[in-house]
Parts: sequence; C-alpha cells; structure tokens
Amino acid sequence: MTAQQALRINSRIAIPRSELRFSFVRSSGPGGQNVNKVASKAVLRWSVKLSSTLTEETRERLMARLARRINERGELILTSQRFRDQSKNIDDCLSKLRSIVATAATPPRPRKKTRPPNAAQETRLRDKRTTAEKKRRRQIPGNDI
Repeated sequence: MTAQQALRINSRIAIPRSELRFSFVRSSGPGGQNVNKVASKAVLRWSVKLSSTLTEETRERLMARLARRINERGELILTSQRFRDQSKNIDDCLSKLRSIVATAATPPRPRKKTRPPNAAQETRLRDKRTTAEKKRRRQIPGNDI
C-alpha cells in the first residue's frame, strides 16, 4: 500500500491513508538479540469519531462493538507484533482494521420472532403439575394454611 492509496474496505468505504497514524515500539517475542534494538511492533491509531468515510450507523456499531479498544478521544488502537518485520506488522494491522470495519459495516440481520410449539408448552405445564403434585404429597396431612 502506497502513501496515497486508501484502505479499501468494501465498495462504499475506503479509509484515506491520512486518517491512519502508525507508531512503532519494541516488540516482545522472537527476535534474538535484535529484539532490544529494533522497534518492529506496529501500533495503529484511527479516529473513529472524526472519520469522514463512515456512515453514522456504521460508526455507532463500531463504537458499541469496540468500546474496550477505543480510547476517550475516539481512537481505535490496534497493535501487531506477529512478525519480526515492521512492514509485515503494518500490513497485519491494516488487515485487522479492514476485517473489523467490514463486519461493522454489514447491518445485523433482524431477529425473526418465534414461539415454542404447542406440544412443548403442554409438556412444560404437565411437568409443572407433576412436580407440584409430588411436593404436595410430601406435606404433612392436616397442615392447611
């Protein structure tokens, strides 16, 4: 991905590269002696609140789903340290962002209301009556309230 390109999510959403900010820190994990010298962990920050590419519905779904990953300024923070190479970690962050936004962009399917079948209701009521009768028989006779 070049500096001028946008991150294409779907046919309607493309996040401009200018909205994405990367920073790099030292990574934990594999790397040997190099791990203490090279900042290969990529940290991606993207302002969900200020993004011009999202519809209001998509923004609300993102804010609700990712409330734990979004800071008080409305920035989504993603990290990647899977690879030793900084550029691979950048690509990994971008693919994570692409999948997160794509899932939030699709509206949830409306729930279809269903009822339990009549036979299930009758079975439940019969079982309740059986249990009540069993408990009634355990009582001491003549202790009517």
